[in-house]
Amino acid sequence: MGTSENNNINITPNEEQLEVSRLTAVASIKKFLKELFDIRSDSDRDATIEAVKKDIPFKGHTAWILIFSIFVASIGLNVSSTAVVIGAMLISPLMGPIVGIGLSVAINDIETLRRSLLNLGVMVFLSVLTAFLYFKLSPLTEETPELLARTYPTILDVLVAIFGGLGLIVAKTKSGTIASVIFGVAIATALMPPLCTVGYGLAIGNMSYAGGAIYLFSINAVFIALATFIVSKLLRFPMVRYANSQRRRRIAQLASLIALVVMVPSVILFLNLLKVQVFENRAKEFVNTIVKYDGAEVVKFTQDFETQNIDVYFIGLPVPQRIISEWNTKLKKTDKLEEVNLRVYQGADQSGALAERLSGEVKAGILEDLYVKNEQAIRDKDDRIQFLENEITNLKVREFPFKELSDEVKINYDELETFSYSNKITTNFTKTDTLPVINVRWKKDVSSKVRQEKMQKLDQWLRFKLKLDTLSIVEYN
Repeated sequence: MGTSENNNINITPNEEQLEVSRLTAVASIKKFLKELFDIRSDSDRDATIEAVKKDIPFKGHTAWILIFSIFVASIGLNVSSTAVVIGAMLISPLMGPIVGIGLSVAINDIETLRRSLLNLGVMVFLSVLTAFLYFKLSPLTEETPELLARTYPTILDVLVAIFGGLGLIVAKTKSGTIASVIFGVAIATALMPPLCTVGYGLAIGNMSYAGGAIYLFSINAVFIALATFIVSKLLRFPMVRYANSQRRRRIAQLASLIALVVMVPSVILFLNLLKVQVFENRAKEFVNTIVKYDGAEVVKFTQDFETQNIDVYFIGLPVPQRIISEWNTKLKKTDKLEEVNLRVYQGADQSGALAERLSGEVKAGILEDLYVKNEQAIRDKDDRIQFLENEITNLKVREFPFKELSDEVKINYDELETFSYSNKITTNFTKTDTLPVINVRWKKDVSSKVRQEKMQKLDQWLRFKLKLDTLSIVEYN
């Protein structure tokens, strides 16, 4: 019995040792993750504050760099060149005052905040003025895709601004030169193109474009400043101290109020844009997967978050009302689309509603979609026809040894100026035949008698050479 107990003790794992091993493993993982993601130990707070303050002033070289970069960006937007727009954003100095605003609010530096706001205002005014003058004087006023993409913010613009701002301020807090690289990359958060689009909208008198573009710029600027504020707080940047305790409290309260005013609307805006994006994605998915009927094709569909409507335009066979009712039932059961109305417009609609709806922008959109869908197919067919025609020509050339024959003709008949070959299709309305035709042109100094003799010899020689019973040789001047 004792032996059995001893054996049981030997084979039972040591729970205390296992617990120690588990705690050691957990501690090792925590240490690894801390070293991997910790940015406090390698952050130079004083140097970061100094670098941010240095980028705020706007004068001299910075002003000219901004003007030139605005011109470059405007040209890129005007010709819809993404590469040119990116290049302009990389040399733009617009980011400095925006980061200065976020940092100054975080450390209660009212003087830096004042300088940042002043310089940002001057930069924005000069940017819009430069873009306005360019588009006013430019003969190219077409609405390019690059311009239209900057007329209203989307959830993607907000996300890029947030993560771009976070990447920028985190890089600027690190000791070393990585900050300069991230600084250039963060400019690609689209600060300059919206300002150029504001100038474009003002130049052509389209206030909706100008308003949407300045809205997009404001959103980007706010979220970049907000990202700077959050990182500065997390890294516990030293607060600016004031000799007067009452002034210090007043400044702290003002900074907190500004942070609150910026953060609350930003969060609300983010949630609203997220709702719009989710609505549009769900609406597109519903139409692409559910709204289908054999014999009818969807040529256009639109979704409107404000009115909660999805409009679908069909051509082809009429869709029965029963099918449309089934679609509406499924729509009411779709997450995030419970309150949405599905409106179907068909080509066979006798009520005139389709004709009324298919006007202006909607009709243009449908025609554009049809053109885009068919243009590639037509181009492919044209390319195929051209390829086959070339192949037929090559086959004919290969069947007829024109190169070899022309070289031999040139040696034997140096009086000839040109020599050509073709097939002529002839018919007597009873029979259709293909007749080989040789066209020749003699040099001007060759007499008529010599030409006649040469033509006879050439005819006999070609018939023998080509083994043809029917051959026509035509002389032309």
